[in-house]
Amino acid sequence: MLNLLLTAAAAIFLFMSALFVVALIRKNNSLVDTAWGPGFILVLAALFFRNPALDPAKILLLVLIPLCGLRLAVHIFRRNAGKPEDFRYAKMRMDWGKTYALKSFFFVFMLQGVLMLVVFSPAVLVFLSPARPLNALDIAGTLVFLAGFLFETAADLQLAAHVRDPRNKGKLMTRGLWSLTRHPNYFGEATLWWGIGLIALSSEHGWAGLIGPAVITFLVRFVSGVPLLEKKYTGRPDWETFKKRTPVFFPRLPRK
Repeated sequence: MLNLLLTAAAAIFLFMSALFVVALIRKNNSLVDTAWGPGFILVLAALFFRNPALDPAKILLLVLIPLCGLRLAVHIFRRNAGKPEDFRYAKMRMDWGKTYALKSFFFVFMLQGVLMLVVFSPAVLVFLSPARPLNALDIAGTLVFLAGFLFETAADLQLAAHVRDPRNKGKLMTRGLWSLTRHPNYFGEATLWWGIGLIALSSEHGWAGLIGPAVITFLVRFVSGVPLLEKKYTGRPDWETFKKRTPVFFPRLPRK
């Protein structure tokens, strides 16, 4: 067990350290967002090479995690290409001054590395457990994962189409899935990890596999996702109207 955990931790540490150097050279910490998805794929690959014995549950993760990781990486790369550093990191750069590099290493890259390890913990449990056939929890977990994946993907595509249309310049996206929740992409991301957590439940100490989904849900809902965007738009009349009729996270049919 310890060997696999150390393997996952070492892979994340090396990945984040290399990414920090690149971000330092390019003076753009937004790279850490693009690397979130590929980081999961890298850790999964490290676990597989450390323990290459296959069984149905592991094969399932070898399909699902790269699916969401690659999609997220492509989406964020396209969204950030040619743009300046994200406003969150730009503010950190200004606030931290001369200590920016040191604080970035620990509080941006290493912190995200630790969070990545925690969120990824359901997959670690599956690789730690003996081979087993698929069961009802695996099927339920796959369905939950796919629901979250499709929800997030559709939301991102709808938003991208909205932004590309010059007629929408300066306008909020309030149609499609964005009429059901103000943050459908974050809801979808959290949901797909709950699917991975359900798959891990049949592993040894499977209950611990729910810690990762709980952490990513808490982060996007209360820390780094929803609150920052909500604060960014607070005070705009159209945003305040949008807030009154649309729930913040969990989807609900729109109010008239």
